Amino acid sequence: NLNQYSTSAAQPGLSVSSIMSLKMPFPPKAEQKEIAKYFFNQTKKIEALVDETKRSIELLKEHRSALISAAVTGKIDVREEK
Repeated sequence: NLNQYSTSAAQPGLSVSSIMSLKMPFPPKAEQKEIAKYFFNQTKKIEALVDETKRSIELLKEHRSALISAAVTGKIDVREEK
């Protein structure tokens, strides 16, 4: 609850000196490194999935264009059978 450190004014706010004097708990360095490593690895996985999805979208666009071209040029029959 940072409201207790807020200065009384027309526009309440936190001063840098108030924040700098706060005691903050941090995990040990080894645990911080493990946390950073975990997030780095997860970020790499997400980036790989984004790249794969972008590649899939491009391939689908190419496939769509090829199908439209084949339909327009009569290479494939797109009429419905009755």
